[in-house]
Amino acid sequence: MTDARTPLDSATIAEEDDGIRLDRWFKRHREGTPHALLARWARSGQLTLDGKKADVSDRIATGQKLVMPTPPVETVARPARKGRPLTDADVELATGMMIHRDASAIILNKLPGLATQGGTKTEQHVDGLLDALKFDGPTRPKLVHRLDKDTSGALLIARTPRAAAYFAKSFSNRSAKKTYWALIVGVPDIQQGEIDLPLAKQPGSGGEKMHVHDSGLASKTRYRVIERAGNSAAWVELQPLTGRTHQLRVHMAAIGHPIVGDGKYGGKGAFLTGTISRKMHLHSRRLRIDHPDGGAIDISAELPDHFAASLDDLGFDLLLGDIGIEAGEKGPPPKSALKAQAKAHSKQIRKARRGERRGRTAEGKPTDFVGKPKPKAKAKPGKPAPKKLAGKKPSAKKHAARPPKAS
Repeated sequence: MTDARTPLDSATIAEEDDGIRLDRWFKRHREGTPHALLARWARSGQLTLDGKKADVSDRIATGQKLVMPTPPVETVARPARKGRPLTDADVELATGMMIHRDASAIILNKLPGLATQGGTKTEQHVDGLLDALKFDGPTRPKLVHRLDKDTSGALLIARTPRAAAYFAKSFSNRSAKKTYWALIVGVPDIQQGEIDLPLAKQPGSGGEKMHVHDSGLASKTRYRVIERAGNSAAWVELQPLTGRTHQLRVHMAAIGHPIVGDGKYGGKGAFLTGTISRKMHLHSRRLRIDHPDGGAIDISAELPDHFAASLDDLGFDLLLGDIGIEAGEKGPPPKSALKAQAKAHSKQIRKARRGERRGRTAEGKPTDFVGKPKPKAKAKPGKPAPKKLAGKKPSAKKHAARPPKAS
């Protein structure tokens, strides 16, 4: 209940704030208001949207009327963090990666080796270059998703708060479609299918590494073999149906075909000999997402030099890459059989991993297959167990294998 003596303030939600959280609105328009104070106002009913009690986590909409108490002491906005001043080379780098620009969005073809966001000992990253991409926009552009440092390709940047909220929702509800190209070691037995293996953070890695684990979050990846180089390597198209950290890298390594250059998950086996680069061969090739102003963005990012050179060295035809998974899905029903085979393949992998864990706890007992102790031979009732003759090997003729029974 609002105290009648508490002075009130009000505001109408602008279009640029449509879809954001209420606490985010306060960070933009009432800088310095402590979050603890906002939470107290919400609990006591002093925050309302269109006359209804509001929570700090509520999403707000254009035109709503927000009523709030006026802080008893004028809040002072904290000074904005000052980043490293941009050089001419930084501006050239940022604008040189741009492959699409409109009033709401910018799409970059991110270079391999460039981090999306800053971190320990990471001085140059996309987030730090965004001031160079403001142009005539009302606010500083904002990241709405990310790519791993060594992954190249299409990266979406929102130019307005409204666009950022819209795009973020598209990624969270999986309506945005991302297509990746990868070069992998070996060739999957199933040419097109789905990998369904749950992923969790690997203990002891500080959250920097993922692994397949039964208690992990559901994770699905659709794949298609575009072309193969004998049995040594394959060029594949990947579509993440969920958005887990390092999902594509872990899934490909888990089925025995790590992405070329991914030593983190593939170890020494993730590198090919000869002229093939040791850099990561994972590229965000295509991004399709609805546009907040209507229509859709559908754009493809060209391969980085090392990836293109590897495909050329292996004799792959680039024209085959754009015949996507969707084109195959429009064909006849055999797709369902491929999916069933792929899911069965994933199930076998999970069983094998469970077996490996049981095998590690078997206290060194001999095994003849993964995870289960080798069974001891039992004598048949009424017949003594055969005795071994010292110094004499039984002949193959006397102990020939019995033919299998007819089914």
